[in-house]
Amino acid sequence: MSSKIPVSVLIPAKNEQANLPACLASLRRADEIFVVDSQSTDNSIEIAKSHGVNVVQFNFNGRWPKKKNWSLDNLPFRNEWVLIVDCDERITPELWEEIDQAIQNEEYTGYYLNRRVFFLGKWIRYGGKYPDWNLRLFQHKKGRYENLHTEDIPNTGDNEVHEHVILQGKVGYLKNDMLHEDFRDLYHWLERHNRYSNWEASVYFNTLTGKDDSGTIGANLFGDAVQRKRFLKKVWVHLPFKPFLRFILFYIIQRGFLDGKAGYIYARLLSQYEYQIGVKLYELRNCGGHLNTATTPKEGAQEQGSRGAEEQGSRGAEEQRSRGAEEQRASY
Repeated sequence: MSSKIPVSVLIPAKNEQANLPACLASLRRADEIFVVDSQSTDNSIEIAKSHGVNVVQFNFNGRWPKKKNWSLDNLPFRNEWVLIVDCDERITPELWEEIDQAIQNEEYTGYYLNRRVFFLGKWIRYGGKYPDWNLRLFQHKKGRYENLHTEDIPNTGDNEVHEHVILQGKVGYLKNDMLHEDFRDLYHWLERHNRYSNWEASVYFNTLTGKDDSGTIGANLFGDAVQRKRFLKKVWVHLPFKPFLRFILFYIIQRGFLDGKAGYIYARLLSQYEYQIGVKLYELRNCGGHLNTATTPKEGAQEQGSRGAEEQGSRGAEEQRSRGAEEQRASY
């Protein structure tokens, strides 16, 4: 049996019973594994415990930090290096061997991992989905996720999804890929991206209103792959007809058509996703920077308080009538 590698794995989770077994099976080489759960209602916790890993509950209070940064601040890692893996991701044996060698190199404090994204059972190799670099392996004392100030927007979740790690020190790139394949159906893909579009709309809104981006990885055309992508995003947000452009970019310019039917479906879904972002951005710009409300928060709070007082008064009157009836029955 292969020896354990001195890496602590962090897995953010919520209702992931379909993905967790394969994910955990791919992590057997890790010395330590933490599943940080958000009150799952399926069998996620039982599955995690059956694999002998540490299960920690995270209760989001609506403020920063979210789940990954909270975990990096609070979990008692016994290893210097942490590997962050989502439930729908797998670490291959070849990648484990490379990780084992990489963490012995004192020149680097972190490494980007490349993901192979699978959709409808097919590797989406084109459309700009590959390479897909993510900084997932790093010395946990030297890295934290950036804050893009989206926690006040409802329904964005309690986990850093598109935020990137800011790391002290030199970063390298690993050669072997990690695998990304969600075993759940398209309903969950659509549900997840409906939530993501709240987050994206908030980031677009912050960009258009000139919100300070200090404390982030920054946007730099001549920086690393992630900084270049962030620079292009700042240009993208000003373009018209983004749903149409998203389809053309993915399917035609970046040759998504070479991925066959899966590539076409993915392109159409991304176009729809871009439309969702756009209408939610319109909502933000026309509702004072707030989603899912036609009134200001103050007005909403006043209305809620008024309704609460009416309901309380109604309940009080009802209780009084009930007590009176009981006293009346007792007197007979």
